[in-house]
Amino acid sequence: MVERAGRVYLVGAGPGAPDLITMRGADVLRSAEVVIHDYLVSDELVRMAPAAAELIYAGKRGGSGERHDQEEINRVMIERARAGRVVVRLKGGDPFIFGRGGEEADALAAAGIDFEIVPGVTSAIAAPAFAGIPLTHREFGSFVAFVTGHEDAAKGIESAVPWDDLARAARNRGTLVLLMATAAMRATLNRLIAGGLDASTPAAAIQWATTASQRTVASTIASLADEVERAGLGAPAIVVIGQSAAMRDRLAWFERRPLFGRRIVITRSAESAGAFARRLRALGAEAIEFPAIETAPPDSFDALDRSLANLGSFDWVIFTSATGVDAFIARMRERGRDIRELGRASLAAIGPATGARLRRYALNVAALPAEYRAEAIADAIGADRIRGARFLIPRAQVAREALPEILAAAGARQVEIVAAYKTVKPAAVRTDRVRELLEAGAIDLLAFTSSSTVKNFCELIGDVPRGLKAAAIGPITAETARSLGMDVVVTPSDYTVEALNDAIAAYFASRA
Repeated sequence: MVERAGRVYLVGAGPGAPDLITMRGADVLRSAEVVIHDYLVSDELVRMAPAAAELIYAGKRGGSGERHDQEEINRVMIERARAGRVVVRLKGGDPFIFGRGGEEADALAAAGIDFEIVPGVTSAIAAPAFAGIPLTHREFGSFVAFVTGHEDAAKGIESAVPWDDLARAARNRGTLVLLMATAAMRATLNRLIAGGLDASTPAAAIQWATTASQRTVASTIASLADEVERAGLGAPAIVVIGQSAAMRDRLAWFERRPLFGRRIVITRSAESAGAFARRLRALGAEAIEFPAIETAPPDSFDALDRSLANLGSFDWVIFTSATGVDAFIARMRERGRDIRELGRASLAAIGPATGARLRRYALNVAALPAEYRAEAIADAIGADRIRGARFLIPRAQVAREALPEILAAAGARQVEIVAAYKTVKPAAVRTDRVRELLEAGAIDLLAFTSSSTVKNFCELIGDVPRGLKAAAIGPITAETARSLGMDVVVTPSDYTVEALNDAIAAYFASRA
């Protein structure tokens, strides 16, 4: 038997925003068996790895600032690869720019480990772009120099960096980008001035670029260190020096977006959160995906299977969620059933998202209520069509009983409720970051799309502070959130995710 050979991918995670990873990086991450990730890598990216992947944190320990030893990281990569596993070393920015990716690749090569480099978007380029500072411009600058900041200058030690040459270059239509420069910023800027760079040269410092925490201070090289100190900026930060830095006043775009600086926690399932998160990020928010719910097969398919065997006997099949539609169709396929067995049955959907999911399977919707809640389905069907009719409701294993009771009271001949799926609290979800943000008062809004997401969120987090601002997709979800001590400030008139997104944007616009 031939042993499977392992492989290591050194992947650049990008500058901070999870959607700035490359397509190749995302593909590799989705196939990882081991993920070794740094401090600056977002939780959203780490969650892209398969649920069974081994996650190894190689960043700062306990907030002390101490990194894992580089030799230890190299040892773990080599050990896991030799065991035949697919290892992703996920590094902030780009693995070969101002990091230790070169050292790690060298260690892998020396050990005879197969590896691949997946470039990433470096903060050296992304930070100025998100701050509205072009690094080259026909009028202001024709070349760029990237330099790491050094503590040497702060300690009075002669640095290997040719600061006089860089000062001369910046005088002649050049732009300097300093990385890891906060510790020695003042000494470095003074060194450039001493090298002949005009003290009035525009400069800017950008912290936590591409995220909701992005902060930019623009000044001159003579006063930037003072302004940064007054603003309380620290690492991680990028410093840009040159005439093009003055263009920020005209070109700043990210920080002008309507939801810039807002942190919004999305509690939908991992499968459903993506589109919601993308819409919020497009408006400038930091959308933190915290899946507080997931779907699973019901405890038993017996009731659903019996109904599928008698589909032709029902007058109506009512779907109360898009998930219910998917689960119903999936079970039909597993049992070898044919959609034509629906026969004369009409289909009803609780809302437009559920209706759209049925149409995706080429199934037409005969009843869609104007108000997206179970009670309104009866009105959409009409009393005449309820009386004496047989109804099948494939839904979650645990759900509200209002609709079956209303149909029975209206004279339905039969109302058969069958479990097509169940919703459960995720067994494994990373809670550390959300807990830290809650303790720091750094979350602006929690977004809930069902009562289950509210309850599960509180159980997963534990001691949830009272008075947290929340957005709820509908009145029932809002009532649950209020009962658990939350301040519900957003409830859309239409109970859809799209309407919830619009209502969130309108809420923050009214507070601007």
